[in-house]
Amino acid sequence: MTLSKAVLVTGASRGIGWATAELLCQQGLQVINLDILPQPRASRANHVQVDFTDEAASAKVLKDVTLRYDVTRLVNNAGFAQLAPLEEMTWDLLEKTVQINLRASIQCAQAVLPAMKAAHFGRIVNLTSRAALGKEQRTAYAGTKGALISMTRIWALELARHGITVNAIGPGPVATEMYRAVNPLGSPRTQKLVADIPLGRVGEPEDVAHAIAFFLSDTSSYITGQTLYVCGGLSIGTAPL
Repeated sequence: MTLSKAVLVTGASRGIGWATAELLCQQGLQVINLDILPQPRASRANHVQVDFTDEAASAKVLKDVTLRYDVTRLVNNAGFAQLAPLEEMTWDLLEKTVQINLRASIQCAQAVLPAMKAAHFGRIVNLTSRAALGKEQRTAYAGTKGALISMTRIWALELARHGITVNAIGPGPVATEMYRAVNPLGSPRTQKLVADIPLGRVGEPEDVAHAIAFFLSDTSSYITGQTLYVCGGLSIGTAPL
């Protein structure tokens, strides 16, 4: 039996995904978390383990999920980041980043489109990054996140006639496991990054979760194809008007 108001959140076992899943559960939504990691704490979200670098396994999981739930909201949050300057970039690194940051997002969107079209209602939120505007040592990560911004605009144009909106959230520095892995606490580079944030602090996962929840809500029905930077003002002077 399918459940109404189902929302699929990828990578919801920690960080921004975890905060988003918890907020959506509090709002009464049925949340499905697709993540390679187990849920480390009690949660009302339904967890399904999947490795998004495995296209065939991802397809099977998505088929099973969409048979059980009418998913009309999707948050493409799962992501992979590994720093490397241009001269140290490898094809293996690029392929893994593309698989998780781009191919999985496309695959998830394709899987849930039938239910959205049948309902003439849908919300897709893609998690990009302020790094897409330019950040050294992030050829693969920023490149795929920039592509996700472009795909957001294209999907918005293609799906508007079906009552489906597609928007993107571009987090700046947020205190997650991924952020700490590439920005060691106390390093000069990290200290400079924090000093450059106009609001004077690193964000919390909940800061981003509330923005995602807005784009998933009925009240955002006249907004599509947009990218909102949740970055403490770090993108000011960088993002185009």
